[in-house]
Amino acid sequence: QVQLVESGGGLVQAGGSLGLSCAASRLPYAMGWFRQAPGKEREFVASLYWSGGQTVFADSVKGRFAISGDNAKSTLYLRMSSLKPEDTAVYYCAAQTIQGRSFDSWGQGTQVTVSS
Repeated sequence: QVQLVESGGGLVQAGGSLGLSCAASRLPYAMGWFRQAPGKEREFVASLYWSGGQTVFADSVKGRFAISGDNAKSTLYLRMSSLKPEDTAVYYCAAQTIQGRSFDSWGQGTQVTVSS
C-alpha cells in the first residue's frame, strides 16, 4: 500500500479557485481524486497515470479542474477553478498501486466548501 497525505481545501466562494495536494510515500502506478458530498456516494473526479502522463476527468469537472503531478516529490495536485456549490464535498486522494487494480490506497480526506 501507499500512504497518502492531503493538504489544501477550505472555504471559497462560487466562481473561485482552490488547490489540493497529495503527497505519497512512494510513486504508485496512478493517483487520483475522488469526492463525497453529504448523503451521496463517493464519486470519481480525476486521475493521473504517472507513466505517460495520461489524465482522466469526470464530465462534471472537465474544463474546470486540472490535475498534475511532481514525480520527484511523488505528489499529486488538483487545481479547481470556476467552483460551484455542488463541488462541495470531502475530497479524497487515492492511489492505484499496481496496474490492473482498482484504487486501493486512500488519504484521510479534506473538506472543500463552496458558498453561493
